[in-house]
Amino acid sequence: MKTIGVVTTGGDAPGMNAAIRAVTRIAHWKGLTVVGFERGWEGLITNTFRQLTPRNVGGIIQLGGTILHTARCLEFKTLEGQEKAVKTLNEHNVEGLIVIGGDGSFRGALELSKICNIQMIGIPATIDNDVYGTDETIGFDTAANTAVMEIDKIRDTAISHERIFIVEVMGRERGFLASVVGVTVGAEVIIVPESHCSFDDVVKTLRENTRKGKRAGIIVAAEGCGKVSEMAKTIEEETKSEVRLTILGYVQRGGTPTARSRLLASLFAEKAVELLCENQGNRVVGLLNGKISSIALEESCGNSKPVDTSLLRINEMLSI
Repeated sequence: MKTIGVVTTGGDAPGMNAAIRAVTRIAHWKGLTVVGFERGWEGLITNTFRQLTPRNVGGIIQLGGTILHTARCLEFKTLEGQEKAVKTLNEHNVEGLIVIGGDGSFRGALELSKICNIQMIGIPATIDNDVYGTDETIGFDTAANTAVMEIDKIRDTAISHERIFIVEVMGRERGFLASVVGVTVGAEVIIVPESHCSFDDVVKTLRENTRKGKRAGIIVAAEGCGKVSEMAKTIEEETKSEVRLTILGYVQRGGTPTARSRLLASLFAEKAVELLCENQGNRVVGLLNGKISSIALEESCGNSKPVDTSLLRINEMLSI
């Protein structure tokens, strides 16, 4: 193994730059050359790249986003696009490609592995925390802390005006972020796609809270749970309480990565480079039971990571 490539694909996540830095420096320490492809899969198709060295990745560990940029690339979903990507990798003599991203990124890497002999390694970096094969992804801790900080501010207003606030956090299909954030902000109700919670259930809980003397409340909802604007209107009509809606949006994807996100980025990167040096490709690195390990890329792509719904039960007890 002499040359490896690095690409960041899919949605950005805080800590991606820390991972790029760690991959580059560890690879150079082992005598490897590192090529960074820009704008995700698009960079492999258009041959847009930069050489990565220990010096030009200096000063990025604390930056959110990705210096390699990322973009949607519909062409990569075609065989012709994938063949262009392989041609680019071969032109640069890339023997191993490290893909920093989420489950969609890894599915792209799996498809690419079927038409070339280049070893693929996935480093999980997504605020959704939904990658099978790791207990935690790069960026999840940062996103959770960002959401908690913002909701803590909203709680002040909720209490001052005796209002109910619905706060929508990211999670189009999964409720990892909503469940963790909901517990840690002391939400009265958490709504995630994995657990059915009707408007009637929410209204019943809020009415019971009013009976107990609670005149303010926070509802944390994953964005995949439906139209929160309609939910806010229904709750206001049914409870006769003032209800306000806040959508946190893309603020959760940016910002300075926490120590936790930076540490995972460094540990995952070291494992990824080690696997390539040992000629163990088509793997996804991760954190399992407190240890850095890896599983087959195909296994990660073929399975769905379950949400810990026990957090919802715990929150129910905590929110009395």
